[in-house]
Amino acid sequence: MTDYGRDLLFGTFVTPTAAQAVDLAVTADRAGLDLVTFQDHPYQPAFLDTWTLMAYAAAKTSRITLTGNVLNLPLRPPAVLARAAASLDILSGGRVELGLGSGAFPDGVAAMGGRRLTPGQSIDALAEAIPIIRDLWDTGTRERVDHRGEYYTVAGAKRGPRPAHDIGIWIGAYKPRMLALTGRLGDGWLPSMPYLPDGVASLPGMNARIDEAAREAGRDPAGIRRLMNFMSVDGPPAQQIDYFADLALNHGISGFILGGDDHRQAELLAAEVAPAVRDLVKRERGAVPEA
Repeated sequence: MTDYGRDLLFGTFVTPTAAQAVDLAVTADRAGLDLVTFQDHPYQPAFLDTWTLMAYAAAKTSRITLTGNVLNLPLRPPAVLARAAASLDILSGGRVELGLGSGAFPDGVAAMGGRRLTPGQSIDALAEAIPIIRDLWDTGTRERVDHRGEYYTVAGAKRGPRPAHDIGIWIGAYKPRMLALTGRLGDGWLPSMPYLPDGVASLPGMNARIDEAAREAGRDPAGIRRLMNFMSVDGPPAQQIDYFADLALNHGISGFILGGDDHRQAELLAAEVAPAVRDLVKRERGAVPEA
């Protein structure tokens, strides 16, 4: 297995409903977690708008990183999304990453005025969008951004603003074409454990698909962070520690994002589980094999 060699991140996966979501973000920030992430389903009337919620949560927190998990590209045009992400990154002091998906619910997208795309078209549209986003962030040249593709047109857009830090694009992917896209264009892979076809047993093959596509594109697979959402994790802290450490050591997972709206769970993850996993992984990676 490729040694992805990443510092471990721990966070929470928040349902964007009313003040509870902000309260959980504040708890996660105070507890010392690394990430607070928000679902993005703009066609769900019970959910607050994710980007508005992220901006509000950023103002209520001081150190935690925020991202959509993952943002619905078909309802968020890439050039506008690039400016929004850069703006919030600047305002928050470099605390934004960009979780991005191709749009999993075409009926919901169409109901909100978005284009109804087939799964294959959605992947092609995402592949067009990512370079547009990166071009808008690249202020190292005065040349304007021009892109005339099948799904997006950008005609002479001015670049900027430049984000406060190099924002990572983390892609929610499961099937071979999306995994390959992650390897070619992504900075991170952000799936959910319950949706992996064979659970943990899926990880070697899925990681290999990302790695293969990265190498074919002339990229280092180790530069692509591997994160994972968990809707729940059973067992006491000791069992969770062993589970997360195994995923880090044997499958290269370096981001652990736990779902649910339980403040105590977030505090426990920060205070007990995360430090112990980091210590265990550090010890194992530093261990010298017996002669």
